Amino acid sequence: MPHPASLLSLLRHRRPLLLQGPMGPFFARLADYLEAHGQQVYKINFNGGDGLFFRRPGAVAYTGRAADWPQWLETHLHSHRVDAIVLFGQTRPMHIAARKVAAQLGLPVYVFEEGYLRPDYVTLELGGVNGDSAVPKEPSFYRSLPTRPLPPAMPTRQSFLSMMAYAMVYGLAANAMRWRYPFQKHHRSLNPLTESFKWARGGWRKLAHAWAERHVLAQLTSPERSRQWFLLPLQVHNDSQILHHSPYPSVEVMIDEVMESFACHADSRDWLVIKHHPMDRAYRDYAAFIDERARAHGVSKRVLYVHDLHLPTLLKHARGVVTVNSTTGLQALFHGTPVLTLGDCFYAIPGLVSQKPLKGFWRSPSGVDAALFQRFRHYLVRHTQLNASFYADTPALRVPALHAVGEGGVLDDVASLVSQPGLMMDAVEARQALSPVQAQVLGGTLPAAPSGETWSQTQPMRMP
Repeated sequence: MPHPASLLSLLRHRRPLLLQGPMGPFFARLADYLEAHGQQVYKINFNGGDGLFFRRPGAVAYTGRAADWPQWLETHLHSHRVDAIVLFGQTRPMHIAARKVAAQLGLPVYVFEEGYLRPDYVTLELGGVNGDSAVPKEPSFYRSLPTRPLPPAMPTRQSFLSMMAYAMVYGLAANAMRWRYPFQKHHRSLNPLTESFKWARGGWRKLAHAWAERHVLAQLTSPERSRQWFLLPLQVHNDSQILHHSPYPSVEVMIDEVMESFACHADSRDWLVIKHHPMDRAYRDYAAFIDERARAHGVSKRVLYVHDLHLPTLLKHARGVVTVNSTTGLQALFHGTPVLTLGDCFYAIPGLVSQKPLKGFWRSPSGVDAALFQRFRHYLVRHTQLNASFYADTPALRVPALHAVGEGGVLDDVASLVSQPGLMMDAVEARQALSPVQAQVLGGTLPAAPSGETWSQTQPMRMP
């Protein structure tokens, strides 16, 4: 299985600092992997949940105020001679501040996020993800790339139950240890009682929607209706992609704008199917809002609000998909369904995503260049996608880096993987940048990089 160039780049460092990771043991497993490749790993915990899942040497607790965090972090970076920062959730307040400190010091930041390609992948990029991604935007770049077969990702066996279990344990630990972190602020509620109630409510809604919508999928995929409706997949209400990388202050504003455009410009025979995000079922219900706005725009008979219908089947039968910047758009492209994005989106590339205004998309959705998509997907896997789950198995972290690039050329293939400046500029440089332990793992004896190595050539981070 190939490891992404972003992980191989992270392996160049000697003393990475991990900030907040996903709820669960993923960052502890990552630390095991990095240390097995000769790195000295440090970690900062921000609450009891972080501390529960990362009980290793090198971890310290930050118990101060948010206002004091930047100066404290800068001192910590200097005193431990940190040469890279790793985090999950680039728009969390503490991480925004950390990225700014790193930019001032010229330190690279590696950002984890949910997989661009799902299931069985998570995303790792240098500098930023999603709207801050450095993924090239020119179609000609991908058309010029050689393509080689990629082995399939190994299954991670992720389940909703495992994710929920980690979240509940994390929340309990965070609340139990609040005395140690008196100023802790998380980007979402960690109250186990209120969260348990919400998830119970979400479970009830799932059952109710399944019964109420039991005939809808057959209706939408029937010969009479297939390819005569557009899909609007919603994102979670507090998605950073909505809040930081879109022109909309809320999901409701986006729904209303799309519905108004649909009413004014779409073919009167077409429908608009609005699909609720499954992870937002416990927190939001837009039924009353959608019904009221559909009536106001005169399209109440042409708008459907659905919940847990099989997404791949919907994508195969939709005439087009309108999204702010959800990775559902990538799934739609996989099925050859035209896509229009409304916000900052790393895959909004001509030939993949329609460049028309929304009013023109309703009447004439642009086609998908299937060959371009395959090359784009190939690039994502080789550069940004790690075969792992945050909440289940991590196959990629069980494979030494030697096997990530093949037994034959060891790192000679790395240069062809990387186009982003700062990500291992060539194979020779990559080999010389390894520590002695890393060099032994990868085969051969290589000199370590000079102690004064700097990251002045690293690609600058895009700050929000």
